[in-house]
Amino acid sequence: MLNGLLARKLGMTQVFKPDGTMVPVTVLEAGPCVVVQRRTDENDGYSAVQLGFLPQKPQRVSKAVLSHFKKAGLEQPTMHLKEFRIAKDDVFEPGQQILVSDIFAVGDTIHAAGRSKGKGFQGTVKRYNFGRGPMSHGSRNQRQPGSIGTNTTPGRVVKGRQMPGHMGDRMVTVRNLEVVEIDQDNNLMLVKGAVPGANRGLVIVRK
Repeated sequence: MLNGLLARKLGMTQVFKPDGTMVPVTVLEAGPCVVVQRRTDENDGYSAVQLGFLPQKPQRVSKAVLSHFKKAGLEQPTMHLKEFRIAKDDVFEPGQQILVSDIFAVGDTIHAAGRSKGKGFQGTVKRYNFGRGPMSHGSRNQRQPGSIGTNTTPGRVVKGRQMPGHMGDRMVTVRNLEVVEIDQDNNLMLVKGAVPGANRGLVIVRK
């Protein structure tokens, strides 16, 4: 059984429950996804289905990619392709559309993975929430990380030391988010809480 779908983050809003409780939610445009390829144990060594999401202009993809879609009987290529593992006996045909209501329901718990916003090169105060040094007159240690090494033994900086560097722009998974509402007509899914990434960014949603 297919347990995931490709979605696009549209932004955040809030909804109210019948008892008046306000719930912050992230709006995801989940699907419709189209089946592009079926992976089988006989041909590929594993069972999976390749899904495409968001239509793309044919002139913006290479000939090899375009022929990959035409092989599946699809004239319209997609921006994103992603494989999801399925059971060996699951039946999926190229060109088949997968809707959000086919997989998810209100009350389900999901994991959402997306690429976080890039924040460039940052110091340890912002990157790892280090405390600052004294701000009194003469102090030269306001935002520096301080000592990073040890004594003569081992005489080097140990691996894994938290240092200044590139922050953000990496895959982040937020787990155990609740599906608050599903709009089947507009392929929208409202998820409680925040989902990583910028608006209109790709999100991989799994049960």
